[in-house]
Amino acid sequence: MSIKYPMLGTEIDLGHLRLKNRLVFSAHLTNFAKAGLPSRQHLAYYQARARGGCGLIITEELSVHPSDWPYEKLIHAYNMEAERGFKEITRAVHSYGAKIFAQINHNGSQGTSAYSQYSLLAPSEIPDPLFRENPIAVSEKEIDEIVDSYAEVATLAQRSGFDGVELQCSHSSIVRQFLSPITNHRDDHFGGDITGRSKLLFEIVQRIRDNIEEPFVIGVRLCGDEMLENGIEIQDTLSLVRLLDSSSLVNYINTSIGVATASLYAIEASMAIRPGYNLYIPSQIRQETTLPVIASGRIKDPAQAEQILREGQADLIGAVRAQIADPYFAAKSLFDQERRVRTCLSCNQECVGRMGLNRWLGCIENPETGKEFLNEPKVAPLYERQAGVYSPMPPKAIPKPTRKSKNKAVIVGGGPAGLCAALTMSNENYAVRVYEERNSLGGLVSLAARAPFRAELAELVRNLEYELSSSNVLCETNTSLSARAITEMKPDVVILATGSSPKLPYYLKTFQANPPKGELGTADVVHVLEGTATPTGRVLVFDELGFHQGTSVSEMLAQRGCEVTVATPHMYVGQDLGVTLDLETWNLRVSELPLTQLPHHIITQVQGTDIYMLDHITGAEKVESFDWLVLANHRTTRNELCFQLAAEGVPRRNIALVGDVVAPRRIHQAVIEGYRVLQDIIDASA
Repeated sequence: MSIKYPMLGTEIDLGHLRLKNRLVFSAHLTNFAKAGLPSRQHLAYYQARARGGCGLIITEELSVHPSDWPYEKLIHAYNMEAERGFKEITRAVHSYGAKIFAQINHNGSQGTSAYSQYSLLAPSEIPDPLFRENPIAVSEKEIDEIVDSYAEVATLAQRSGFDGVELQCSHSSIVRQFLSPITNHRDDHFGGDITGRSKLLFEIVQRIRDNIEEPFVIGVRLCGDEMLENGIEIQDTLSLVRLLDSSSLVNYINTSIGVATASLYAIEASMAIRPGYNLYIPSQIRQETTLPVIASGRIKDPAQAEQILREGQADLIGAVRAQIADPYFAAKSLFDQERRVRTCLSCNQECVGRMGLNRWLGCIENPETGKEFLNEPKVAPLYERQAGVYSPMPPKAIPKPTRKSKNKAVIVGGGPAGLCAALTMSNENYAVRVYEERNSLGGLVSLAARAPFRAELAELVRNLEYELSSSNVLCETNTSLSARAITEMKPDVVILATGSSPKLPYYLKTFQANPPKGELGTADVVHVLEGTATPTGRVLVFDELGFHQGTSVSEMLAQRGCEVTVATPHMYVGQDLGVTLDLETWNLRVSELPLTQLPHHIITQVQGTDIYMLDHITGAEKVESFDWLVLANHRTTRNELCFQLAAEGVPRRNIALVGDVVAPRRIHQAVIEGYRVLQDIIDASA
């Protein structure tokens, strides 16, 4: 079978080890660990990406020492009980022809003593600004103990079947803290210039080489630019690379940007940051070394990956979120099926965002991510049927439905919930028709994609539309159905994905999208996005949701020249943007716009153009005059059709609700409910 992207599909050697292609599933947190040990969740997760064609998998960080426990679900690789789980993982990955490395690490001062009950260790007594705990400067005796612990875990990794280890020396690592002049103020031989600051790194690598059996691959992941004043800059990294290159101790260099504190938003960049934003790091490193170099940073398109390789900016491509969204990204991309790739949105809601909430990793558009070990029958067949043909091993047998499939399903609403439900029902041999009242599919997601720096949300709709194009689903837009029209079709199942509508707060009698001169214009954020309301002049955006709805529309209006004030009951504007790493970039952008932020305020009443507000922290009241009031508040379900169908005699067990019509929430809930709709119908009929 011909390879569409020959550079991406070309074999490459890392030391003695040959990889079948140049796509890497780089290290990232999952929160899958159970009692500090690798779990079945890890096994199934990595196995799925190996089955999908990835050439190299690098595990999430494995802690090397008991003093390192920065978050609850960390893998404690110094615990010998981990070996059994590691062996199962490496065996599973190797069965699909992929290679696997273990990333080993000690987080140093970037953590907490709450779990370990040990003091944090660091090169110098400098608290990390995110974790805010004072560390102790490690003694040379403690350094020697840490170096030994790295070597012991590397030996365990080799014994467990790993093909190599990668030292994390990048965004959250005691090694990076030694390398960085901003955190290493030592005056002994572990401080000073780059030679002294890199001494710990070289001692670790040398000790590993002395302990393992050759051949064995050792790589390092370096921070090319901390993006901090007086921190590591690219020239510092290039000096280190030259030292590594001449040492002959390591086999490859992986790259990163930022630190897991002030510049965390640059490590796992959202869609607000352009793809390939940090390619200057691997491209410059590659000019200084003969070692293979891995690039990463929002590389989500196989054509982009191929171009990076062709231009000589890197030798391998690290693509994490692309393979979280679609475990068969490699096989589909290489074998001329890239249109079938379920492309990552870089929304960070269920991958990065779940990590910040101490939940295990998921994906906004792939409900199987993180659940591979469950082998959910109503989800897995879709992915297996699409991509299993490219697998080096035959796909799993497609489970039979638990009930005999019915003939006809009518779905009202063409947003993400309705489209996912259509795929689910089609996959079970239903004849499916989707009816959407708007002139295009996608629902509120398509509108949200019109906001500044949110365009990639539209890829969710494009992904679903492409999957539907090869199914037996028929979609009709510009079509509103009554309950009578639905019953006349005599469907076996009716799925309502009718969504939600704006909700008037108590202080407004109606929305006024076309106000008479001198009166206050009032609108919901959706009215602004769809263009039925065009605010001008002084605009108050009142944001009760704390997510992209209010902040995106505020930015859009400020870009149009409005004088915008964003008020919110929360402690700061855009409170939920923190976990998706959008808050920093949003604040940076709007700092140059006519936009004022007003946290911990609520609206108490509206009189004419005067809006009365209360600071619920201090109790202070204020009143200001505005031309427009735009609301980002909770919506109300559009469930009238459900009651109308019941009045027409349709049994409730034959009606399923998915998405906002159940309760207005975020995209992921709509996708999940769409995929599990058949099971919900079966349960309702039981």
